[in-house]
Amino acid sequence: MRRVTTLLSRLSIRWMLAIWSSILLCVLFLSYNGVQYFVINRWMLHQEQIALHKNMEEIQGYFRAENGTAERIAGSRSFMESINGNHQLIRILDVRGNPVLTVSAQLPEEWVKPQVSTKTTTDSIWHEEEHLLIVRSPLRTSKFSGTIEIVNNLASSDQLSDLLLGVMIAGWLGAIVISGIGGVFLSRQLLRPIQSLRDTMTSIKQKGLQERVHISGSNDELAQLARVFNDLMDQLEASFYSQKQFVEDASHELRTPISIIEGHISLLSRWGKHDPVILEESLNVSVQELGRLKGIVNELLELTRAEEKSREQYDFPCIARDTLQYTLRNFALLHPDFHFTQNLDEIDGTVIHIVPNHLEQILLILLDNAVKYSGATRTITINGVVQESRLHIRVEDCGIGVPEEDLPLLFQRFYRVDKSRSREQGGSGLGLAIAERLVARYSGSITLSSIPGQGTAVTLSFPVVE
Repeated sequence: MRRVTTLLSRLSIRWMLAIWSSILLCVLFLSYNGVQYFVINRWMLHQEQIALHKNMEEIQGYFRAENGTAERIAGSRSFMESINGNHQLIRILDVRGNPVLTVSAQLPEEWVKPQVSTKTTTDSIWHEEEHLLIVRSPLRTSKFSGTIEIVNNLASSDQLSDLLLGVMIAGWLGAIVISGIGGVFLSRQLLRPIQSLRDTMTSIKQKGLQERVHISGSNDELAQLARVFNDLMDQLEASFYSQKQFVEDASHELRTPISIIEGHISLLSRWGKHDPVILEESLNVSVQELGRLKGIVNELLELTRAEEKSREQYDFPCIARDTLQYTLRNFALLHPDFHFTQNLDEIDGTVIHIVPNHLEQILLILLDNAVKYSGATRTITINGVVQESRLHIRVEDCGIGVPEEDLPLLFQRFYRVDKSRSREQGGSGLGLAIAERLVARYSGSITLSSIPGQGTAVTLSFPVVE
């Protein structure tokens, strides 16, 4: 048994399905044929019994009507022969079991021993290979008392049963073959989507993430599995290329300050350390670039934290106006040459679900960008309104603006508009990416609008706590 189990465990799912479906169909077919064979056999035997009992009643009625004696019974051979059928024996016994009259048609009398019976009985016996059905019943008249025996050879019924059994066995064997072929075909059809999935996985391993599973027009579970797999691969491919682009962008951004620091250190190691002017300049540039490098690393960490999805439900009630005014007041102290205008009266008492530090961080990113690219007009406006159960915060500057074709790209990591966002103005191109992810974390949205030469407006939207 263990060897069979081990062998089955090594088979593929296709063959397992074919084998088990064939076994199931064969067991069902065998059970059905067995029940059918048993019922038909019992029915045929019952029909033979009915026929013999009918003959028995006819004989008893005849002799009772005749009120026959033993002599008259012995002389009624012609009547008995008319009732007796093929392969049948009728025998009348006296009270001592001696035959009074025996009528036989191709059934030897010695096959069945005479036996007196006081009640009607039915027996089924075998004489060598012959199947016999015997009905015995008492016969009583005013002048005679004995037993009637009717014996019927069931050879024809047995032949029919054997023929039926042969047909059933042949049908069962045919069912094994047909169910085996059908099982293989059915398993092949059922496993075709899985094989396609396997082939696609192999192709992905060899060719890359762009391969997809072909989906048929059906909507069964396997087709749904293929759709889920394709969706998963779409997300995985997008994530892979996003990470690849991120690594490339990060490497590019980190390479510049590292190269500058390396150049100045090489200069100092060769001859610059002996020149106080060169030494001072190289140290200042190195410190400046190290600060820039530190800023990039910190912003990368902030971006990673912003992209993380915490398991805890954020439920931090934040009074928006207080946080905005606090942030704006502190930021204005750092930039006394700028004029900040705020219109926040409409959102007095408005509460949103966000960590106050995160709202402050988002606002600082937007204000910092507004200051960097403000141009000659150094006015920045912050407006707040509540519309349709959402808080809208709008930060506007009167700066150099952004071309329309660049607006969708501003939330990409490390993206800069080449003409206006040079490294000389500072920044790493990560601020808006961090802001977007923080806003999305609290079911919010962020949009930009800009007119080159006139300024840029950034709008934040958050659901209001009712």
